[in-house]
Amino acid sequence: MDYNIPLIAGAVLSAIAALLHVCVIFGGPAWYRFFGAGERMAAGAAAGHLYPALVTVLIASVLATWAAYALSGAGVLQPLPLLAFALPAITAVYLLRGLVVVVLFLFARRRLTAFWVWSSLICLVYGVVHLVGLLQVWDRL
Repeated sequence: MDYNIPLIAGAVLSAIAALLHVCVIFGGPAWYRFFGAGERMAAGAAAGHLYPALVTVLIASVLATWAAYALSGAGVLQPLPLLAFALPAITAVYLLRGLVVVVLFLFARRRLTAFWVWSSLICLVYGVVHLVGLLQVWDRL
């Protein structure tokens, strides 16, 4: 069987993002700040609140699920439920999140932080990788 390489790459990218989110929890407040989670999340982590860790675990879980769906779409895993809906939805979320920086800059005239620029570029790359893979497997979904 031929596996879809772009979707495998997308799965790896999502898995790396999930793992980074888990590392942020263990890295503590400095990691929350470095990765742009904001002072509220960093201060909450410093104070020992559960909220930052729970939010971060939720994000990591979503990203890990997205990695599994990409592997399923690539043919590495058996088809997961709602695969034909999930893959386009995941791709759309990555692409829209990647393009949010353009909207913020052009329409909201908001000053963009490094976090917004870098995270948007990363999401845009993830979205394009998923889109290439999705287009290649679209007829068999």
